[in-house]
Amino acid sequence: MWWLSPALLLLGFPGCFSIQGPALVRGPENGSVTIRCRYSSRWRTYNKWWCRGADWITCRVLIRTKGSEEEKKSGRLSIRDNWRDNSLLVTMEMLTQNDTDTYWCGIEKFGTDRGTRVKVTVYSGKDSMSSNGLSTMSTMDSSAYMMSSDLHNRTHYILLMFVKVPVLLILAGVVLWLKGSTQKVSEEQWKHTLCSNLDSELLIKDIAP
Repeated sequence: MWWLSPALLLLGFPGCFSIQGPALVRGPENGSVTIRCRYSSRWRTYNKWWCRGADWITCRVLIRTKGSEEEKKSGRLSIRDNWRDNSLLVTMEMLTQNDTDTYWCGIEKFGTDRGTRVKVTVYSGKDSMSSNGLSTMSTMDSSAYMMSSDLHNRTHYILLMFVKVPVLLILAGVVLWLKGSTQKVSEEQWKHTLCSNLDSELLIKDIAP
């Protein structure tokens, strides 16, 4: 066993990765939150529990299932096991500031199972307004960005059609004209040089005795 990797060794212990949930959940005061914890299909018919406390060893079980999909309620809490997608749903209603704490989703089975830790935070109505304000500002900023981006794209299209394309065509024409003129000048220079050489040879022949 000494040669197995740490990851494989962890998988060998009961309770490792058997159930997973969100690390943090936020809910409004006097409102409600629903926590979804997912588990392996092998634990489908097992009882599931929801407990409160910073340490899973000493946490207090608040509510548990009974090996079925039937919803159970206890005060402001309800729990339901969904076998179709292998998930445990826990709902906390009429939240108060005192509900802010560490909770655990777990499976009641043989061996050690520390479950999965979920931090629940309850925010006040003032924080909710601030959060909504930030959300609205974020939405407005997103809309403004989209409008600005759309305007930028239209402007770029207009410039492309009426300015950039004509300029590129003019530049291409100038380049072609310059290239043609250069070739023409080169041909004329070659003809002039050839004629000069011929005239020079004829003149030498005429002068020679």
